Amino acid sequence: MFPMVTGFINYGQQTVRAARYIGQSFMITLSHANRLPVTIQYPYEKLITSERFRGRIHFEFDKCIACEVCVRVCPIDLPVVDWKLETDIRKKRLLNYSIDFGICIFCGNCVEYCPTNCLSMTEEYELSTYDRHELNYNQIALGRLPMPVIGDYTIRTIMNSTQITKAAGKPLDPRTITN
Repeated sequence: MFPMVTGFINYGQQTVRAARYIGQSFMITLSHANRLPVTIQYPYEKLITSERFRGRIHFEFDKCIACEVCVRVCPIDLPVVDWKLETDIRKKRLLNYSIDFGICIFCGNCVEYCPTNCLSMTEEYELSTYDRHELNYNQIALGRLPMPVIGDYTIRTIMNSTQITKAAGKPLDPRTITN
């Protein structure tokens, strides 16, 4: 008779323990239901990139002296610089400059080591195309400045908590939507 009673007691204790675990997991589920969604509706809402974001490269044709430092510091020798030596003034004249963003690793070495600062990183990250040959940008395409995310009135921007702080000094929730 004793073993049967201890069996019932053990069964009761296990049932209570299982009910407690189910209750704890249900409370966790309810606490997550109260949160805002983490995902964003991408084409209509965009994250504001950080200050040091390395996006598409912007090129200023007039500043370039065709020194090819960008080609030498690039880990994959990516920028293509075509130039012609002007013998009367003994200087290089830039003819063509292009970068293939299908191959670029966005390391930023070309921007960092350019002596004339004709290269800069933009906040543009939407470079997807259906044809990979469209990712080969010449000096005209590289010279176009992208529309900043903040300046685009057709989308809502979502601030990062590291960039924006409230007046009270507390960081904003990363899912806070501001216009």
